[in-house]
Amino acid sequence: MSDEGRIIQNTEEDQEWADLLSPARRNFMISAGLTAAGLTAGNIEASGQDIITPASFKPIVPPPDVGKSPWGYETIKEPTPRPRSIRPGEENGLPKAPRPYTDIKSYHAHFYFDEDSYEKAALVRKWSIERFPVELGNWNLQPRGPHVTPSFYFGFTNDLLPILVPWLQLNSLGLTILLHPNTDDPRADHLYYTLWVNRSQPVNAYGMPKQATVEKIFPNTKPTVKLEIS
Repeated sequence: MSDEGRIIQNTEEDQEWADLLSPARRNFMISAGLTAAGLTAGNIEASGQDIITPASFKPIVPPPDVGKSPWGYETIKEPTPRPRSIRPGEENGLPKAPRPYTDIKSYHAHFYFDEDSYEKAALVRKWSIERFPVELGNWNLQPRGPHVTPSFYFGFTNDLLPILVPWLQLNSLGLTILLHPNTDDPRADHLYYTLWVNRSQPVNAYGMPKQATVEKIFPNTKPTVKLEIS
């Protein structure tokens, strides 16, 4: 027999969905919802509160400012200039030779923290100065230099690099740490020669000088705890 002459029975599950979505059922559910909404609105009206419906809602916005733009009205016509490159060695095209690694005289480690992670910063700071001879700086509770958040730092000599970097990777406690070398180009040191432990963050170093005297490191801490090894 063809499908036209055959009666197809719904399964129990299909029948339940058919009953649920039937016009009579939908009308009943809608009317029940409107009744509940009416009772709620009636309670609100009885309490003296205004009833706000989607159609009557109007956002409150501040009045427009009165005056003229300090930028004038011709900025849209300005061309898009290409900024001058500040990448080290590329000011006049690609460099002809690599820089010697001996241009690095020392390193800085900058530790960033906030009001939620300052206890971690204090602990990492304590652990570090107990184990390594470094030049420890002050706590900076406000942005200082190119660093845009609270931070502290210490400087260390090149011989500590293969020890301190893996030690900080394992003992950062999740803090963001900027490691940069000290060369005669502090702008590039902070922007292009960097190493990061965990997530990087913005560094406002574009205004730093390109050429400067290389910063020297004078350790002011003495280790008091033997470095752990496995």
